[in-house]
Amino acid sequence: MSFYIPLFLFCISSTITPGPNNLMLLISSIRFGVRKTLSHYLGVCLGFPFMVLIIGLGLESIFVSHPRLHTVIKVVGGIYMLWLAFKIILSSNFDDEKSSKPLSFVQAALFQWINPKAWIMAIGVVSTYTVVSANMSLLVQVVIITVIYMVVSFLCTGFWIFGGNSVKRILNNENHLRIFNLILGILLILSIVLMIFE
Repeated sequence: MSFYIPLFLFCISSTITPGPNNLMLLISSIRFGVRKTLSHYLGVCLGFPFMVLIIGLGLESIFVSHPRLHTVIKVVGGIYMLWLAFKIILSSNFDDEKSSKPLSFVQAALFQWINPKAWIMAIGVVSTYTVVSANMSLLVQVVIITVIYMVVSFLCTGFWIFGGNSVKRILNNENHLRIFNLILGILLILSIVLMIFE
């Protein structure tokens, strides 16, 4: 289906960007090493897709009963993604976040439920990349989104944990960070354009 390409691009661009999860993983891997950060990494990679699944399952019944609400949320999600894309493009530094010890698996998984970016991403992806009148049920669509997000999460957040020291050195240069953010912002805009013309 044509929605897989924009969905995949959205998952990559929203998961690899320097948000709370990735910055915490980056800092943790630099401060404590990759091995001590693995439980935090697994908590993010499994906790966020689980959040997407739960939100998707809750929204399914609402969208079936009120299809116009689905359209409204899809528009709002698209507007948010455009805002996020431009915010990424214009960003030029990291917020300094520090912790005294790496998060455990449970702490990282529970963190998703208080992470505003995670809420916005989960609601945005479910509302934008599900279709009420599709040939497949919303449940199947939500499960597909969850699995794609899980795979992408392992790859993209892995970039931050396993490449932490190298990435931090490279992105400490303001020009490199701007180029990196420009590429991610363009990927996000491209995913929105592909979704609109689906």
